[in-house]
Amino acid sequence: MTNLQKSEVARLRGDGMSYNRIAEALGISKDTVKSFCRRNGLGGAVSCEPGSAGLCRQCGQPLGASAHKTKRFCRDACRMAWWRAHPERLNRRAVYHFTCARCGAGFDSYGNKDRKYCSRACYAKAKAVSGT
Repeated sequence: MTNLQKSEVARLRGDGMSYNRIAEALGISKDTVKSFCRRNGLGGAVSCEPGSAGLCRQCGQPLGASAHKTKRFCRDACRMAWWRAHPERLNRRAVYHFTCARCGAGFDSYGNKDRKYCSRACYAKAKAVSGT
């Protein structure tokens, strides 16, 4: 990568352009652009929209750095609020359908294929009746 290309990458990244668009504009590899940006501290958020890299998906506040994993939310309250507002984005593969052994109501259980009761109350009443 030439010095001219390096200065162009820095300028375009500062203008908010993505790695792909910079690579296409300069005729170099996207990975080369990405590596250069990371080495020179140009890998931050390119957009001020909530959900863009470096900003909380829910409130748009800047995220702190994480050593292990890319953060998407600034705190647990934002994470729970976002998932409550976007239930269609859940990828639930382990949903099981049951009928309660005590009251006969139908219910769904996520991740537990051995459930027998629809609620803690039905479980307690069933155990109180059976005496175990």
